[in-house]
Amino acid sequence: MTRSLTEYELEVLPTLPVGPCELIVDGEHFARVVKNGIAKAKVSLDIMTADFKAMLVPTMRGGRKGRGRGRGAESIVQVFRRLAERGVEIRILHAGTPSAAALLELKRELPGNLVIRRCPRLHAKAVVIDARAMYLGSANLTGAGLGAKGDGKRNFEMGVWTEGAVMIEAVMGQFNLLWEGRQCGKCKRKDVCPVPLEEPEL
Repeated sequence: MTRSLTEYELEVLPTLPVGPCELIVDGEHFARVVKNGIAKAKVSLDIMTADFKAMLVPTMRGGRKGRGRGRGAESIVQVFRRLAERGVEIRILHAGTPSAAALLELKRELPGNLVIRRCPRLHAKAVVIDARAMYLGSANLTGAGLGAKGDGKRNFEMGVWTEGAVMIEAVMGQFNLLWEGRQCGKCKRKDVCPVPLEEPEL
């Protein structure tokens, strides 16, 4: 009897060798996952998030080094746009409608290499960079999750960072199952997902 990929992965996932991993807690999320992860992608970004907001990413703006340089911020959508213009393929799978600010920016011009799909049942959070490094944990693509909010304002978050190929491959297998709609046929929540995997009115 031939088993489906879903059943196979559910069976072997608990026994997979995780490989070396690093614990990421609270404010460490921004530096590790966004600044030194997402922003440095060269080939691809695959993101699963329950919530998608136009979180602000601090930037340094102004004159030459050491002169007139001030701290500013740009939306994560702008970061995605810049990466897409460089040829990075970006896939974002999320559960609800993006925040109003994120939608406004996306409607201005959706980058050619950025594809967004929606699955209301999604609650997993993962960021896979260039299929070689991955964050897997509790943080959403929001200011209080992966963003740069300071202590006392951000969520209490926890996750792992790994470059373990076997674990990344397993997570990407689950991502692709959802991205390609292979779970849609037997889904019993079609009342909240009238058009599976399509973004409403971008």
